[in-house]
Amino acid sequence: MRYVVGYSANARGRDAVNLAVALARGRGASLDLVQVVPEVQQFGAAHAPQAGFENLLNEQARQWLDEALALVPADVPAQGHIRTGDSDAQALIEAAEELGADILVIGATSSGLFKRFSIGSVASALLHASTVPVALAPHGYHRKDALTRISCGLGTRAGAEQLLDSALGMAANRKVPLRVVSLLALDGGDSAAAAEAARECAEQTVAAGAPVDPDGVQPAAKTEVVVAQGRSIEEAVDGLDWEDGEVLVIGSSRLAQARSIFLGSTANRILRALPVPMLVVPSGYELKHQNQSTPNDTSREAHQ
Repeated sequence: MRYVVGYSANARGRDAVNLAVALARGRGASLDLVQVVPEVQQFGAAHAPQAGFENLLNEQARQWLDEALALVPADVPAQGHIRTGDSDAQALIEAAEELGADILVIGATSSGLFKRFSIGSVASALLHASTVPVALAPHGYHRKDALTRISCGLGTRAGAEQLLDSALGMAANRKVPLRVVSLLALDGGDSAAAAEAARECAEQTVAAGAPVDPDGVQPAAKTEVVVAQGRSIEEAVDGLDWEDGEVLVIGSSRLAQARSIFLGSTANRILRALPVPMLVVPSGYELKHQNQSTPNDTSREAHQ
């Protein structure tokens, strides 16, 4: 397994590295830390100093990557990469595809509600175009221990079964429990009836899920179904108990193209109150199981 980390030399980059380490532990994954630098255009001999500027820029990027690699514990294989491009998001997507990444990890900005999540331009672009799952670390995320629980935000639209299958596989691979969460925003209706209907729908979806992976190797994850209610989606999220070592897995909007991410309006509302990392799964994405892992590169050197 390989996880690409979109690194920047600030608090957001450190949050992303910490989350990537937590995701990698318990899964035996290696990390590819990617620093994107602007593309320097060459205009001929009259502008020769630009060549020196490009070298200086790459030297600074290598220094930042060395600092980033120092944040990764010795038990997690990691290496650094310098990429150039006009678009940070596009450069990260291309790196993830080229390296065969299973997850792309990024950090949030620091101006969100309660300093949890605020989606900047790069994160927004990735959450609307990435072809691999995107994990978003909340501001100030410091945990590096392995995950302790997977939560899956399950709706009633088409694709719920495939999302649940990914979450079940993710929990089984890590040998942690799975919590299936149905969020209800109630507005003066019959809350008891709505909650019961949501629970029945979630339980039926869980019951229809495969109890083991396709090879019959991994046992099903211990699964709990929870219905969270509130006057809004944000209030429903805030009313749930969240573990420090937890991540919420959600699917892409129905507007997403096949095998790509599109963050919908409900997911954006969830982010406003969510205190733990979120993992957004592309439409039509199939989780790799343990025996499908790709070879790890154990190098800890920064390179292009």
